Amino acid sequence: MKCNVSMKPKPGESSERFIKRFMKKVKKYKIIEQLRDRRYYEKPSDANREMKKRLKREYEKKKNKTN
Repeated sequence: MKCNVSMKPKPGESSERFIKRFMKKVKKYKIIEQLRDRRYYEKPSDANREMKKRLKREYEKKKNKTN
């Protein structure tokens, strides 16, 4: 997913408010998360293994919470 965030400050908007609005947009498009994920190559099999582990942990956590 490619995303190019470009913004212009609104008339009378402070620089702090503009930065806050920009950061909100960056978080919405999950740009920082993508950058961290793409920093190192991860084999698809390793990614699947990690996803299964994470799902299993979440399932166990929900299961323990209900008991």
